[in-house]
Amino acid sequence: MEAINFTRAGGGSSLLQFSLCLSPPLSSPRPKRLNVRCKSSNGDNVVTLLDYGAGNVRSVRNAIRFLGFQIRDVNEPEDILKAKRLVFPGVGAFASAMDMLNKTGMAEALHEYIKSDRPFLGICLGLQLLFDYSEENGPVEGLHLIPGAVSRFDSSNGLRVPHIGWNALQFEQSSVILEGAKGQRVYFVHSYRAIPSDANKDWVSATCNYGGEFIAAIKKGNVHAVQFHPEKSGAVGLDILKGFLTGNNSNPGKTSDLAENQSPKNASTLAKRVIACLDVRTNDKGDLVVTKGDQYDVRELSEEREVRNLGKPVELAGQYYRDGADEVTFLNITGFRDFPLDDLPMLEVLRCTSENVFVPLTIGGGIRDFRDKHGRYYSSLEVASEYFRSGADKISIGSDAVFAAEEYLKTGVKTGKTSLEQISYVYGNQAVVVSIDPRRVYLQSPDDVPFKTVKLNHSGPRGEQYAWYQCTVNGGREGRPIGAYELAKAVEELGAGEILLNCIDCDGQGQGFDIDLVKLISEAVNIPVIASSGAGAVEHFSQVFQQTSASAALAAGIFHRKEVPILAVKEHLRNQGTEVRL
Repeated sequence: MEAINFTRAGGGSSLLQFSLCLSPPLSSPRPKRLNVRCKSSNGDNVVTLLDYGAGNVRSVRNAIRFLGFQIRDVNEPEDILKAKRLVFPGVGAFASAMDMLNKTGMAEALHEYIKSDRPFLGICLGLQLLFDYSEENGPVEGLHLIPGAVSRFDSSNGLRVPHIGWNALQFEQSSVILEGAKGQRVYFVHSYRAIPSDANKDWVSATCNYGGEFIAAIKKGNVHAVQFHPEKSGAVGLDILKGFLTGNNSNPGKTSDLAENQSPKNASTLAKRVIACLDVRTNDKGDLVVTKGDQYDVRELSEEREVRNLGKPVELAGQYYRDGADEVTFLNITGFRDFPLDDLPMLEVLRCTSENVFVPLTIGGGIRDFRDKHGRYYSSLEVASEYFRSGADKISIGSDAVFAAEEYLKTGVKTGKTSLEQISYVYGNQAVVVSIDPRRVYLQSPDDVPFKTVKLNHSGPRGEQYAWYQCTVNGGREGRPIGAYELAKAVEELGAGEILLNCIDCDGQGQGFDIDLVKLISEAVNIPVIASSGAGAVEHFSQVFQQTSASAALAAGIFHRKEVPILAVKEHLRNQGTEVRL
């Protein structure tokens, strides 16, 4: 695998940030209804951040700044020892993180800092690294601060791994920073977890249940760490960060104004997710707009055939966050046809959105290997790295995943060189979504093709009882000799952590999701499946969750045109007995 060079943003050498920063983030207004800026109890408004250059740490930075604090980056081990409060947002693979910490001398300094009971907050991998070792690509030794091992969720019984989505906490001991999370859900995205035991029970402040109990948060003295992502857990997550940053324990039972209007919902299980999708492209005037296709055609039916304009990306994303979307997905449907890292407007959309949207952001479009006009080669890993640095939490791969799956099915060999394999190895499979764009092909008999077929609930135009789903590339313009079922199985083996399942036939029709397709794919894989294409009413969401094993449902046009509010979808689902985050 090609080595990744790191530089400090803004110049100067460091091992802590990717050297792909292209321009500073634009400013955008913050929601006026959230008055969350605060100062620490001792008057020091500086937070030290240990950023070793993997994944989306921009969101943590934005959340800290949103709360009114300044950031001092760790450049050498002494910076850790000088810190008055330290935040470690670990992202990616356990082995690569420990390798970085050991090679730079950070591991020893971090160990000394935490053993001294100084204010510390670890996030996700920042919690796991505190344990003795991890089984991820290992065993790999950790920092040996908390007894126990980090192991993978057991998917042998059909549990979907990674654990992605909004889940509830069960509290084991008092923790002032978690008070605002009682009865609420927080956002998890991980494949590995630590198990509570007699040896570490004094550390455990909260657990979560997903195929069994695992450690969701730890606390001992001034040391805190959480498996979930507070920076992606909306108002509740900001409240948790605020509790740590202020260090104010004088009112342990009182939550901040961020969550005061959110009464406890007695959350207990993983919620089904409702995702807002924004198809983004330049119109004929060169402006970046949100659009929506009708079976992938985004142009109006008028004589001028202009690109359908449904709003500005950053504004709409912010509105959907305030409306309660569990995630926001950007699909750049112009596909970066020349070179993705030259697409400064789309990168700025990510940067600006992540300043004020504190739920997960996914970006898709053009994630593959490139050569620029000067002949320099850029790997898909470098392209993905810039998206992560710009604010994305997950990247979505389309056409490149189809070609990789075709080759894998033909040879049976994992080369380690595909975009799927490289990105999932560095960032973890939970950061990689594969977007499948199939078209229904009707059949008289399931024996007519060598691909997996389905018996249809509704006959085809000529009375056909069967169909297979042919995968396409290049925005649905080119059919490929591989079915959606075969593709889904292959990309799961190659490292995909989630599938975004579209349907060209249903796109823009408003008649509901393709239940046959969603059922086929969601039962074929052990990773989460997002149902997409066709939503036109709230009933379509309950239908797809009740009749298939989909983990999430995505919609675009009905939200853009304000035909169905996100809140109406969630209230309907709740009334139908489906667990959702409200």
